[in-house]
Parts: sequence; structure tokens; C-alpha cells
Amino acid sequence: MNKHMRNMMTVGWLLGALTVSSLSAAETLTYPDLVRRLTDLERLAVPPADDERGAEASSYDRASKYDAERDEYVKWDANGDGRGFIREENGREVLADIRGAGVIWRLWSALPGRGKISVYLDGATTPALELPFHQFFDRRELWPWDNLVYLRVREETLFSRGTPGANNFVPIPFNQSCLIVGDRETREADGKLTQHGWGQYFEVNYLLYPAGTVLPQFQWPLSAADQAALTAADAALAPEQLGKNPAPQRAGQTTESKTLTVTGSGRATVGEFTGSGAITGLRVKLELPKEQLAAQTLLRELTVSVTWDNDREPAVWSPLGDFFGVIGGAAPFRTLAAGLLEDGTMYAYWYMPFGRGAKIEVGNDGPLPVTMRWEIDRAPLPAGAEKLARFHAKWHRDAFLPERADRKIDWPLLVTKGRGRLVGVMLHVWNPRGWWWGEGDEKFFVDGEKFPSSFGTGSEDYFGYAWCAPGYFARPYHAQPLNEFNTGNIDNLRWHIADNVPFHTGFEAAIEKYFPSPEPGQPLAYRQLALYAAVAYWYLAAGGDDPYRPLPVSERVGYFTPPVADYHEPGALEGEALAQKFPRAVPARWPEPAPAWANYGRFFKPGQWSGDWVLAWSTGRAPGEERLELLLPVTVSGKYRVVARLTQGAEYGIYQFSVDDEKLGAPVDCYAAETRPGEPVTLGERSLSAGEHVLRIELAGRNAAADAKREARFALDYIKLEPVR
Repeated sequence: MNKHMRNMMTVGWLLGALTVSSLSAAETLTYPDLVRRLTDLERLAVPPADDERGAEASSYDRASKYDAERDEYVKWDANGDGRGFIREENGREVLADIRGAGVIWRLWSALPGRGKISVYLDGATTPALELPFHQFFDRRELWPWDNLVYLRVREETLFSRGTPGANNFVPIPFNQSCLIVGDRETREADGKLTQHGWGQYFEVNYLLYPAGTVLPQFQWPLSAADQAALTAADAALAPEQLGKNPAPQRAGQTTESKTLTVTGSGRATVGEFTGSGAITGLRVKLELPKEQLAAQTLLRELTVSVTWDNDREPAVWSPLGDFFGVIGGAAPFRTLAAGLLEDGTMYAYWYMPFGRGAKIEVGNDGPLPVTMRWEIDRAPLPAGAEKLARFHAKWHRDAFLPERADRKIDWPLLVTKGRGRLVGVMLHVWNPRGWWWGEGDEKFFVDGEKFPSSFGTGSEDYFGYAWCAPGYFARPYHAQPLNEFNTGNIDNLRWHIADNVPFHTGFEAAIEKYFPSPEPGQPLAYRQLALYAAVAYWYLAAGGDDPYRPLPVSERVGYFTPPVADYHEPGALEGEALAQKFPRAVPARWPEPAPAWANYGRFFKPGQWSGDWVLAWSTGRAPGEERLELLLPVTVSGKYRVVARLTQGAEYGIYQFSVDDEKLGAPVDCYAAETRPGEPVTLGERSLSAGEHVLRIELAGRNAAADAKREARFALDYIKLEPVR
């Protein structure tokens, strides 16, 4: 970060410190003032004014309604969320119609098209911003801020096609109204229909501010000063900056370090402070077992709790790892508020004020002692603590499930009463038998409203990505640090910083859960169920009600133990266990055709596929587009009959196999009317020396009955090498 950017960020923090001591009120704000809120965690502690509120416009399925006369939720699980809109005007679709002074803080889409989106501000008849929808997310042309605007949450690499999810966090302010209109369709000069308008799926997250607030007039292109402010914010959100405290060194701030050992079934005090102040950063490092399940169990046996002002109950309570967004097994990741550094340090930089004292404790519900090193950043308050809300973070499983039958699908992320702000969600999903676990729309009910003012379009959409993509990604405001191909552990994070959700009397955040939770006594193995656990992060003013209490270790561990398969083919090399060749080396440019990136998944019917897992691959639409190369281990030199068990189905192709660049038998047709495990098929015989060989699979064609519009699929259950005597 250059000196100019650093100075801008420092000035922004000082301005924030001047306003943090009072309730939000009418202000006159410049565009750089708004941009600074993209990285201002301190301001979240200010309770919202009475007329401050947040909401979301989206393409959710309009079949979902609340019938006030009958007090009934109608088609509450409707899932056609891609094309919803408010109304039609002049042959176009109105996507959002917002009244008041406010700011759009986030635009998202799963499939932005080439049809135009027009943004009309403050009653103007000329749009303040009008672009093909996909260009709202294309930083190469118009938005040169890599960490604020992106078409994919993870870019394409040598090992991945990227993870979809278009996001734009550039603020768009307005003082009276905001009308967003999209093309229904796009036509060329000859009238030919080329695309269905703006695309599919959108979410618009915005805040409305107190009456009398004066916001800057949004002008496109942005002025040099406004672009400089965005450049400074983008630099502060760069991966190399994340993991550090986003605020500059505060006056009087100190860092205290402590190494402690927590005995089995014991507790220890990390820090205890009297008087007023604010905890501005927490970092902890401990040695984790190398085996993933053991690491996950340990991180769930350990807990962290924080109690403010000598309260009877802690405001923060969570398994240690979950609080930092880590359940074990995740790659290092960095976001603005929390993450896991490459050296194993977990960090959180929420601003946590207190008035009469604070106590941080760690518990160990496991049998063995655990040693860890903590660092605590602490600073004086710029003004009185009585005007600030307290930080809360609570972990739970299936707490406060809806009693109404017509809302059974809504899984509560947070239920609370009082005045405050939602600022984040960490969701852990354990999905032992299904494929895609999500589809659930988020629904935020503010101050007792019957119909949610925020109604989303899908689980992955809420967390900022799209199309149930299992790829790893980490961005400043959202991350997926762990996903076992949607059929094991999934860990999703979403921070609401500038787009926090204010409430005044109460708040309920829910996300739809299509897989039911198990009934009491139902066995865990071989069920088609997904289990959720969540940490909700929010601020709550004095007098509010936090109903969550600590949960015993029996609720936190054990349920995510991988099930044991009923059937393993003797002597088989499981497809999911075969290593792929191309990650072993990274050439400057791949030869054509490009290598494939296969993943792994369980099928729904346990006991039919060996080990219940397969190696799965989407192979393209035409022969020669890609190839899949697997390392085939041979322990003893000899002549072998190569036998494969392949999955069959309506979308499965015809495949040619090769060993060490020599074709192995004739192509194999995997087409069948219904998905099923095929009979073992002999691919051919080959003399193989001891060591690793390369098994290549290539799409050779499609069955005439197959759907040629879809990509061909391939799923390998196992390979057997049978000695030829």
C-alpha cells in the first residue's frame, strides 16, 4: 500500500472514531466516506437509528407469499428463483424499486447476461448507470478493483475451471429513490433474438439511512477522487493485507501474548480486564492432529467464550475453530474479519467494546491437555461504552426450529430480540450421503415483519458463489475454505460489513434447508440428510435478549464421523483413490486437449457402488476437448487384464481408455436410461512393469439416445488389475 493510500485509510479511521460514540443519525456523507465503510469494523458497534434499515431485492420465486388474511405461508419452498422481478414497464423488467436515502452495497448474479441493466436514481429519467449486466462484474473493462468486483469468486487456474459467482461491492448511493430495470430480451439489428435479456438470478443488498441523511450524487464514470478512494479500499482488501488488523494502530492500543495449557475437562482464562475498552483482535495458534477427523474433533472439544461487563452469560460462545471459521481440514484462507494463516494462526478482528470489564476463557471438553498461544489486541474507547452495542457470536445446531408447519423449511441462523446489527454467518454443513445440499434461500425477518425484507435465491448465492460449486475460494467478505465435493464437510462464511442488517426490536435470520434433520433415534449411517451448525455474529444494544446457551460436547462432536461403506470390491483400486497425473507438474502451457479436473462424490444409493464413492468428471460436449489422466499403481510386474466398473446414465458418454499412450480395447458406451452402476467390463490386457502408469480416459462420442445439449458425464467406480496366468 503506498503512502497516499495509507494516509486515506488512516483519515477514514479517525473519521469513524468521531462517529462511533453516538447513535447513527442524519449525516452528510461524501463518496469517500461511504467507501471507508467497506473496511470499517468499528462502526458496526454503533446501534442503528430508528429509521435505519437494510433489505434485499432479488429474483426469488414470487410463488412464495404470505397470506395475511389466513395467516398462512403459501408455497414457502418454491424454488424457481432465477427470473423473479417486481413488474413490467415498457417491455422491461423492474428488478428493484427502492424509496428513501440509501446505498446499494452489493450486486450479485449467478448468470449475468448481455441484456442491459439500467439504474435510475432520485427520479431521473436518464439512467445514472447503464451497462450490459455482465459488465457490472467485468473488472477488466470498467471496474479495476480486483477485490471488490469479480465475475468469479475463484479465478481459473491450471487446476480448476474457477468457481462462479459474480459480485460487485462498489457503493451506489441515492437520496430519494433507486429504480433498477433490466432488458427482457436482447435482439440484433435483424430482429433475431440472441439472448433472454439481463440473464438469470440477481441479488441487490442495500441500506436505507435516517431521514435527513445527505448522500453524494452517484456519477458514472466516477471522479478521480472517488476512484482513488476505491483504490485505497481495494488495496486494504488485497490478500496480502488480509490477516492483519484492518484498522491502523489506535492510540493506546496494546497487544498481550499468553501461552497456556488447558487440562482435559478444564478451563483457563485467556485474558481478564477491568474498566472500559475494546478488544480489537484475537489470534490463537495450537498444534492440531494431522488426521482431519481428529483435528475437527479437537477444535470442537475446545471452546472460546467472552463475557462483557460481568454479565451472567457470555456474549460469545463457540467451539474454538468455528468462531474463526475453521472446522479442521481447511486450506489457509483470509477474509477481512477472520481467517486461518499459513502458519496455523487463527484470527478475528471484530471490534468488541466493553464498559466495566471483559473476560476471555477457553474450555477443553476433551480428555487430553492442550497448549495454545494467544494474542489479544486491546485499545481504549474513543468515547463512552454505554452508547455502543456489545459483540455477540453464538454456535448452535437446530436451535429454535419453526413450530409452524408452513415454515418447516426455514432453518434459523439467528433469533434475537432488541436493537442491533447482523454482521456475519458461518455455516458448517455435514452432508454424508447427498450430492447438492443447498438451494435454500436466506430470509431475514426484521422487527417482527411477517414477510422477510431480505429474501434470497439460494444457499450458495447468499454466500457469494453460484451453481453449488465445491471449489475453494476466499474473498474479503465471503469464503468457502472447505468443501468435500458437497458430500462431506462444507464450510461457508459471509460477512455483512457495509451491508450489515440493522434491527430495532428483534430479528430472525433463516436459511431454507431442504434435507430434513434426523428424527430422534434415527441411525446416522446411510441417510440422505444434511446437518447444519452455525455461528451467528451480531451486535446487540443494552437490554437485548441473546437466547443461546453453551452446548455440551456431545452435541458438538461425533455426528460428522464419515459413514463406513457396506460394500468394497475385493482387490479393487477405488476410482476416488486414484491420483490425477497433471497436478504433479505445472508446465507453462498445457498441451491440447487440456487436462480435466475430476472430483469425487457419493451416490444416493449406498451399498451399490464400491465404497459408495466414485471419481466423477464432466467431460465436455465433443470428443477431443479434454482428457482425464490417472496414475495407475502396479506393485508387481506382469501381464494384467484391466477391468473397470463404470457408472451408466442418460448423460454418460462413450469413452476410450489408454495405458501409457496406447489404446486399451474398444470404446465403452456408458449410456443407460437411468443412472446405475454398470457391470464390470474388461478394457483389455497389458504387460505392466512395477511402478506408476498413466490411465487416460477420453470422450470418444455420444450414444444416439443421449442428450447432446448437456456435457457428457463419466464416473469411475473402480479399476481391477487381474493377473493373466
